[in-house]
Amino acid sequence: MEPEERIAVPETANGAKLVLIADDDSSSRTLLGHFISKMGHNVIFADDGSRCIKIIDEQPVEILMLDINMPKKDGFDVLRHLVERGIKIPVIMVTASDEIEMAVRCMKMGASNYLTKGNKLSSENLRIAISGAIKEFDLNNEVRQLRNELRTKEIFRYIIGRSAAIRQTMEQAMQVMETELNVLLLGESGTGKELFAQAIHEGSRRKAGPFVSINCAAISNELADSLLFGHKKGAFTGANSDHVGFFEQADGGTIFLDEIGDMNSEIQAKVLRVLQERKIRRVGEKSERSVEIRVISATNQDFATAISNNTFREDLYYRLEEFPISIPPLRERMEDLRMLARHFLEQFCSTNNLGPIQISETALSNLDIYHWPGNVRELKNAVQRAAVTSRGQVIEHLASSLQGTRQHDRTKKHEAVAVQPDATETKAPSGENAVTMDEMEEAAVRKAFSQAHGNATKAAENLGISRATFYRKLKKYGITE
Repeated sequence: MEPEERIAVPETANGAKLVLIADDDSSSRTLLGHFISKMGHNVIFADDGSRCIKIIDEQPVEILMLDINMPKKDGFDVLRHLVERGIKIPVIMVTASDEIEMAVRCMKMGASNYLTKGNKLSSENLRIAISGAIKEFDLNNEVRQLRNELRTKEIFRYIIGRSAAIRQTMEQAMQVMETELNVLLLGESGTGKELFAQAIHEGSRRKAGPFVSINCAAISNELADSLLFGHKKGAFTGANSDHVGFFEQADGGTIFLDEIGDMNSEIQAKVLRVLQERKIRRVGEKSERSVEIRVISATNQDFATAISNNTFREDLYYRLEEFPISIPPLRERMEDLRMLARHFLEQFCSTNNLGPIQISETALSNLDIYHWPGNVRELKNAVQRAAVTSRGQVIEHLASSLQGTRQHDRTKKHEAVAVQPDATETKAPSGENAVTMDEMEEAAVRKAFSQAHGNATKAAENLGISRATFYRKLKKYGITE
């Protein structure tokens, strides 16, 4: 076998494609290679069918020029490999045979063009064939991108947001969903971990199988065996019929272990065994049953602390975190607030047969003052409460929804310092005399500015908002430096 040949194209080449020339005739490879390289494309060579297939599987080949009669594997074997793997690249057959039946067979197997070597192969024919292959590749690529966009929108239809943080999380989910790796979703309560688990399942090869969700924190040690693994009729008092456990219910699909960090240590050992052996035994049965599952788990716990405190098994952790994904809290995707608020309001009005209700621009602009420690779930609750208590067709503020939120540690930027004045300074009365969101906000801004001795940067830092946002608030309330 000859060493791999390659003709490099200058980096400045515009729209260069990677063209693979598979031919056992070295003179044909050289001739085709020089012609194609002059057109501005990268060229790589294979002198037999096996090597051609290996290159296709390992490199991003964009156009294939393929001979039929080659050693080890012929051109038909290569075409068959492309079809079986679902690899869609333009294939130009370049062969010594001018038999019409041979050409028809190649075209039926997916070839885009058929050229005959010798005097009939002109530079013009080659140029036309390559140009046609480039158009076909670009069209296929455009169609593939559109399909991926549509697929992404469908899979993540319940996850609302366009921020960089949420898009990055979606991209990670897309990367892993078609694999069989166990996924560990990390994030605070209310960030939407179960929605991501469902999206990963729907985008996987197991989408036709069941998706079984389990709240691990709610499983007691006494009921764990029966709930997780099932039981046989008569296995214990009250077992009046056979019961299929959660793991067996998920056979052929995905099992979602929510709040896995709160699982009892004794149950952890039993779950670890299932993950290792992929077998379960129903209570009261002697034989084991195989289960073919994919595991997605989620937690808001700090695993490093839990492992060091011996409250979570380290060996189970490494089984679960084959591909960890961190779900961003709402405070790290504040640009999604308006979209989320409008979505929740529209959804709530539709579900409850309410007339159209809008959120005022003032209420929307005030959303980023509060840092939503309860994340998306808290925002949804606030919007729903505001819709119920709204006296007109417009929600003017969400103050009534947020006044009951407890005071958080002011040293933590992510907590609700901006809309929560000290109780000793401002008490939120009930009924018509309740302070508005703007009043609460103004009090917090004035206090922070005063405590920072007029230092806007320090005041903004203490409130956990950007300096630009703080300056807008100063201007809004007429607070001078």
